[in-house]
Amino acid sequence: MTELLEQWSQGDDAALAELTPLVYEELRRLAHRQMGGERPDHTLQTTALVNEAYLRLADQTNPPWQNRAHFFAVAARAMRRILVSYARAQRSEKRGGGALKMELDEAAIVSPEQSKAIVDLHEALERLGTLDSRKARVVELKYFGGLNHDEIAEVMKISTITVRRDWAFAKAWLYEELHNAT
Repeated sequence: MTELLEQWSQGDDAALAELTPLVYEELRRLAHRQMGGERPDHTLQTTALVNEAYLRLADQTNPPWQNRAHFFAVAARAMRRILVSYARAQRSEKRGGGALKMELDEAAIVSPEQSKAIVDLHEALERLGTLDSRKARVVELKYFGGLNHDEIAEVMKISTITVRRDWAFAKAWLYEELHNAT
């Protein structure tokens, strides 16, 4: 996969065609794993999230992929942006003040119940990022990207033990932040 990513980075469209089924299935697994921790009654659709993230990633010309872990780190950020964007749009009064005017894909991605939780998490991550950007990045890669500690360490070029410590701190900090906000 890393070789194909490098070839794509150098402008080889054939590499993208060969890479597509590998990347798409891995993105689905990551999104499905992430969705496994959600409430059973949510309406967030893994397929819609993966499709949107994949389209954003595949639309790049000569992307500078370093390796597999770097690609999925960028995918994690794309998924986070998509989720937050749809959640904000759903909550926005400017978009009809509660009227359900949205595209079919938007309706399939985020339920009204989840939009508040997604935006709250995003805002808490933004606050954590102002205090410690590395810890916020670890959360983003783990939560939105589904990367494990070793992959996060590789992407961020830090030790695995540092990732574990950052993750433990960030989880506790976010719990307090989200718990006190309600």
